[in-house]
Amino acid sequence: MLSIALPKGRLGDKVYNMMTAAGYECPDYADNDRKLIVESPDAGMRYLLVKPSDVAVYVEHAAADIGIVGKDILMENEPDIYELLDLGIGKCRMCVAGPVGFEYDQEKTLRVATKYVNVAKKHFMEENRDIEIIKLNGSIELGPILGLTDVIVDIVETGTTIKENDLEIVEAFKDISARLIANKASFKFKNKEITQMTEKLREIVRGDNA
Repeated sequence: MLSIALPKGRLGDKVYNMMTAAGYECPDYADNDRKLIVESPDAGMRYLLVKPSDVAVYVEHAAADIGIVGKDILMENEPDIYELLDLGIGKCRMCVAGPVGFEYDQEKTLRVATKYVNVAKKHFMEENRDIEIIKLNGSIELGPILGLTDVIVDIVETGTTIKENDLEIVEAFKDISARLIANKASFKFKNKEITQMTEKLREIVRGDNA
């Protein structure tokens, strides 16, 4: 039986629909309100319903064979896993955003609010900018509004929240989407099952993009 770590919420539901289309339906999933593990012996699947930011942890440490996680989390944490497939869902962009009309000043240290500390450091290092990072876990847009920081680094889907807070995208530097990942040992010892699933999902992704 394969164990798959699914992110709770809307993204997890989208992934489950793809899994169902690929032949890995679990009848208990739709009726589940509180269970964190649901199984489908007929499909040979065990679904673990976890917090999105924890998916890669479960996979890296072999609590799950495979999982679905946003590229933003992989970029930030760099877990020791295999990235198998871009599922083409949960699309957004990693962006720098600031007050309307904001321009970089190379003479000043750029103050950045973000929960993606490693992503921000790497991005601005590549641009040779001096930065000071202030880590915030929520309401990041308040950073520039209150003068705490100059800009923010965050994922942006529609941009509505950015606009509603009188900010604008300064630069979008990475496309983000959900990725299928695998534990390295599981990929070796359950290669047939994981590869078969990956190929079925790949066909669905191709069909959706056709």
